Amino acid sequence: MATPSKLYTLCSLVMAALFAYSAAVQLNDPDWYFWFPLYAVACVVNLVNWAITSKKINQFSEAALWLGMFLFIKVVAEDFVNGISGFWSLDLSERVIREKIGSGLVIISMVLQLMASLSSPEAPTQKRPRYVEYGMRILVGFGYGVWTPICVLCGPKS
Repeated sequence: MATPSKLYTLCSLVMAALFAYSAAVQLNDPDWYFWFPLYAVACVVNLVNWAITSKKINQFSEAALWLGMFLFIKVVAEDFVNGISGFWSLDLSERVIREKIGSGLVIISMVLQLMASLSSPEAPTQKRPRYVEYGMRILVGFGYGVWTPICVLCGPKS
């Protein structure tokens, strides 16, 4: 595994925190059994993959990637069939849009984590490819840029 930069490590930990929060708020949903494992595994992978890479972690990453793709397709199909909003819509008041963005964030995160763990196993002191580093930065920026308003606007009402 290539040596992680401090910024990559920070981005992984920040995404782990976002996925931990997302997993926690899924427990009161009617379909929590889909979303809780998705966010929980993504949280664990982001927590440990920057420090330790193993075959087991890569298997968890792949499982989260496949579950994320399944759920992404599910919510896109649900959106299309019910005509709730368009594919490119960012109307966060709609449940399917929030679920689409959440599963998309997990998909991108798992792809980046798998790419990072597979990069240069024969040269462990080599740096990660730039596209992985930049991808994590963009993912954190988008993830917190989209999810922070959701937490503020759709949070508990007093």
